[in-house]
Amino acid sequence: MEPLTLDDLDRQLAHALQVDGRVSFSRAAAVLGASDRTLARRYHRLRSAGALRVVGLPYAAALGHVDWLVRMRCTPDAAVPVATALARRADTSWVSIMSGGTEISCITRTRRPAEEGELLLQRLPRTSRITSVSAHCILRAVAGVNGWPGRTAALTPEQVAALHPAPATPPPGRVTLTTADNDLLAMLAMDGRATYPALAAATGWSETTVRRRLEELRRTDILYFDVEIEPELFGYSAEAMLWLTVAPSALTEVTRALASHPQIAYATAVTGPAGIAASVICRNLDELYDYLANAVGALPGVASAETVPLVRRVKGAGTLLVA
Repeated sequence: MEPLTLDDLDRQLAHALQVDGRVSFSRAAAVLGASDRTLARRYHRLRSAGALRVVGLPYAAALGHVDWLVRMRCTPDAAVPVATALARRADTSWVSIMSGGTEISCITRTRRPAEEGELLLQRLPRTSRITSVSAHCILRAVAGVNGWPGRTAALTPEQVAALHPAPATPPPGRVTLTTADNDLLAMLAMDGRATYPALAAATGWSETTVRRRLEELRRTDILYFDVEIEPELFGYSAEAMLWLTVAPSALTEVTRALASHPQIAYATAVTGPAGIAASVICRNLDELYDYLANAVGALPGVASAETVPLVRRVKGAGTLLVA
């Protein structure tokens, strides 16, 4: 079987889905200048090949939850089984094997803001082959919130504006979800483009109620949609986690700079000695070197930088913890 490749229309479709994960193929077709049948065929081709997936996820803060970035150092023989066990959990996302198989990173979500790291770590896999564990509370996402620029550069600003959903309206207070809401969000975490009949069957609601509730969750900035797609399909083969030790007085300046770097897929301010954790995606190792030496090296206030190469991504987005 020939390796999967993306053409311009595939890239435009991926960008369109990043703008609105549930955009109809007819609306996207009108903006992209292609037929809705062509776009549907392209989407199902990429989806069935495991190259692209749309997921619908709740914002942690909107539900009073907290996300933690966990680092686990381990012996090489433990990396795959431990990462696999983590990936099966409903409260984890972005489970990756790093640094030649000697480190695992993941994001895990907790329901209580005051939950201490010690209690959190008690729920993680236990084995003598894990040599160290640290948990870093995610304080604020500072870059990559609207998608990695490498996959969101196929459309013009006018096309993006035409596809963009209605702006969010912040809810007046903490939102309480029902059991049916949990079923709805759990389904969307597996397939953000699940059909209304499928969502109705999962929740016990009518299709009209599902449509109304889904739009309400989006409009109040509780639910968002993301697109998982392999960077290699865009010609990017070098991925790494970057831990930056930054003086507190320079945090805002550094994060503002990172947000403008196309190599940054995601960056967040975290607790702990590093201060900033970022996902970096480059075309190759030479480009990664240049980015570290020139762009990161030029940032004022950065005392040190730790680069941890990604070996394998075991799980992407799709956390199911919702209430």
